[in-house]
Amino acid sequence: MTMTKKYKILAKYIKDMSSETPDIETYIFVKDYILKYQLNIDITSKPLKDKMIEINTLMKFEDKQQNKIKSYFEINYATIIKINDEIKKREDLEKIVLCDVQIEIYPFLEKALLDLLHNSGYPNVKFEKKVNFEELYSQRLN
Repeated sequence: MTMTKKYKILAKYIKDMSSETPDIETYIFVKDYILKYQLNIDITSKPLKDKMIEINTLMKFEDKQQNKIKSYFEINYATIIKINDEIKKREDLEKIVLCDVQIEIYPFLEKALLDLLHNSGYPNVKFEKKVNFEELYSQRLN
């Protein structure tokens, strides 16, 4: 089975990474509360030259409640891809950017965010469910 891949990842790296816990009161509060934090993913992309695209996947782990006391964690992960010449349709491009590439980079991104959280003093955080990019993508279409 030779399925030609529609794109090739040329580079992937952490562009920006942030962990904020301003003081000990915040840390003590957040330590008990962090399991209620939620994962949020935002994907943007911009065309580069020669059929290349830079995709920025911004992953935040944040408190959705309106607590005054909160910590803040985020990673901006950049992926540079080159699109195969036969890809012409906008829908195909969108699926590559929002779905295919995300599925491929997610394990790295998830590990980076977990390492950040653990190194920030929250060792018991784990993400129970994997992000389903196929599902998110099809919801977006409907």
